[in-house]
Amino acid sequence: MSTTAPPPKKSLGQHFLHERAYIERIVQAVDLAPGERLVEIGPGQGAITLPLLRRHGALTVIEFDRDLVGPLAAMAAGVGELSIVHRDVLQVDFTALAAGAPIRLVGNLPYNISSPILFHALDHAASIREMVFMLQKEVVDRMAAGPGSKVYGRLGVMLQAWCQVQPLFVVPPGAFRPPPKVDSAVVRLIPRDPATIGIADRTRFAEVVRAAFGQRRKTLRNALNGVCGPEQFEAAGVSPDARAEQIGVAAFIALANAPRQAPGG
Repeated sequence: MSTTAPPPKKSLGQHFLHERAYIERIVQAVDLAPGERLVEIGPGQGAITLPLLRRHGALTVIEFDRDLVGPLAAMAAGVGELSIVHRDVLQVDFTALAAGAPIRLVGNLPYNISSPILFHALDHAASIREMVFMLQKEVVDRMAAGPGSKVYGRLGVMLQAWCQVQPLFVVPPGAFRPPPKVDSAVVRLIPRDPATIGIADRTRFAEVVRAAFGQRRKTLRNALNGVCGPEQFEAAGVSPDARAEQIGVAAFIALANAPRQAPGG
């Protein structure tokens, strides 16, 4: 079995990390407790995989590119217990994978599907103890942004509602092969205790946030026309004259939770 990994595939958005100093910082950022399961998304050529395996002894990886599966297995031989899930990560049930034990996710996420992966992980947040991901820096900036920021939007509100978002450090293009055109950054996401989140209906919350940021220049009164009425704004204590980027996560939760009149009521 070959231990030589194939070159990056542009079609899959692959940029493989090779700079040892940044690899070590990512490995150090992952703190596994006894009884937890470590899962890496998109191991690629194994730059993070092998150091994680040496440190923790066991690791599950999710890899979509079949050409990387054989080399990963060969490289891991004698290093530790590597389980390979050869699937599209968006089709992986993290809750089932956890099998009752908390999991920690780590990975250099493919830039072309990073947001869908984040939202997919949110769906399984109750089974996830922590996520340490590398993404484009501008995505991390959006994830961590607060009200008033130009990059505050749907992604940040949705993630911050369920997780603490902690940007850790920036990784320059030269740390990758091939170098991407932009800076990357590593971020830690810690899912909140479900009892403290306070969202009554996930679907309703997502609908309100999506509509509010769908027309950023409009006031919430106009952007949420047909989604929230005067009684919801009043119940939530939110000004309908504000714009989406001016209100915090708690205000969006209050709007989504505000009782709605029954049709014809």
